[in-house]
Parts: sequence; structure tokens; C-alpha cells
Amino acid sequence: MNILLSNDDSAFAKGIQVLYQTLALHHNVTVIAPDRNCSGASNALSLHDPLRLTQLENGFYAVNGTPSDCVQLGVNSHRFPSPDIVISGINHGANLGDDVIYSGTVAAATEGRHLGCPALAVSIDGYQDWQFDTAAHVIATLLDSLSSLPMNDHQILNINVPNVPIEQLSGWSITRLGSRHKAENMVQSSDPFGRDIFWYGRLGSEQDAGPGTDFYAIGQQQVSITPISIDMTDHQGLASLNHWLDNARLNNNEQDQGQ
Repeated sequence: MNILLSNDDSAFAKGIQVLYQTLALHHNVTVIAPDRNCSGASNALSLHDPLRLTQLENGFYAVNGTPSDCVQLGVNSHRFPSPDIVISGINHGANLGDDVIYSGTVAAATEGRHLGCPALAVSIDGYQDWQFDTAAHVIATLLDSLSSLPMNDHQILNINVPNVPIEQLSGWSITRLGSRHKAENMVQSSDPFGRDIFWYGRLGSEQDAGPGTDFYAIGQQQVSITPISIDMTDHQGLASLNHWLDNARLNNNEQDQGQ
């Protein structure tokens, strides 16, 4: 299988190196990742500057762009083998609930799906002493069953792995996205010249984190697999909005103004 591997933590990050070492045992893996940490980049594209590829000593390619740029290069530049799947990660830290909106890890997978490839995003919970071998084992196991995986044309799998040794995993769970409370206030400080500077506050605490959510699965030391879609339409809201439009007489008002 031809795999395009990317991330948002950079081509130098430990997570992507461990995942490459595991996958390259049985697959043809091309690594194209940012040349710096792009956490929080979401789906940004570099539209005003040229992209440059630098091949590292280990064969990885580092790009002066975003995670989405890296996947575009891997799929659309014709320089690399056409990928059968795009995998993003292993991210240094979980991407749960609302995190997926901002995540460069998830964005790389999203870009792959935009370009017609099955796509996985994989992240490991925690902030230090990451058990990357566990997450790499999870992805290798998942790939072995990929042919029977019921993914539709718009679906990305967002996978979060507990930060524990493999033998301590308590299972796998198909989950939905939970949600967080709003983030803490911005932190204000000053630079050496006395000018105001601001840092983002901590992520909000868990809000919707009950059974069935990705937060809950991770808390139970289970691998969380959440199918997410690039279609952001609120399909449940269509009927109520159509009802509102009919009652608000907006169409009639426009006709009246035209007369």
C-alpha cells in the first residue's frame, strides 16, 4: 500500500518517526510534513508564498507550509507515488471534541479526503512521556482491516489513543465528538519593550463527555474512533429553518420591494 504520512508537529517530531518506522515494515510510506510545529493551523493553505521541499537525511520531506500544503504536494504534485491512503500523526496530544476544528493533524487528513483519498488522523492523549508505540500499533492493526472498513466518500476517521502501554488498552470504541467549555481567558503580559502581548489560555474543561463520546472512551483507556465529515451542514436544522423562512415572509417581502 502507498501511504502518504503527514502531521502538524513537524517532520522532526517523534510521533511521525515512530509511526513511519512501524508502517514502513509492510508498506511504501512517503513522509511530507511541515518544517516547524504547525499545531492549531487547521485547514490553512499557503496561497501567497511558494512552497519548498527539503529532503532530510532520513528521507522525509520538510515543507515550509501547513499540514494541508503538505498533503496537496503529496497528492497533486505528481512527484510522489499516488497514495492509497493519507495518514496524519501521531499527534503529540489528543484531538478530542471541539479540538478537531483547530487541529492541523485532522486538517491534513481532511485535505486527503478532499483529494479523494481515504484518510486517518491519529493522536495520543497526554502531554509528555508519550507511548507512541501504542498508537503506531493501533494504526498498523487498523490498516490490516482497512479493506472491510465501511468508510464513505466524505468520511475521515479521527483516532485518539490512550497514553498507556499496549497491554493496558481496555478496548476500542466507535465514538462521537464530545465538547468542551469555552477556553480560559487570554493571558496578558508585556514584551521587553513594554508592549502588550497575549497568549491563549488553557483549553476549556470537558462539557459533553459522557458515554459514547471520544472523551469518555479515552477516560476508559479505550481507543476512540470517531467518523467525521467535511460536510458541515446542520442537516437537522434544515427543516426548522425552512419553516422559519416560510413564516418570516422574507420571500414575500422581497417580492413586495421589487414591486
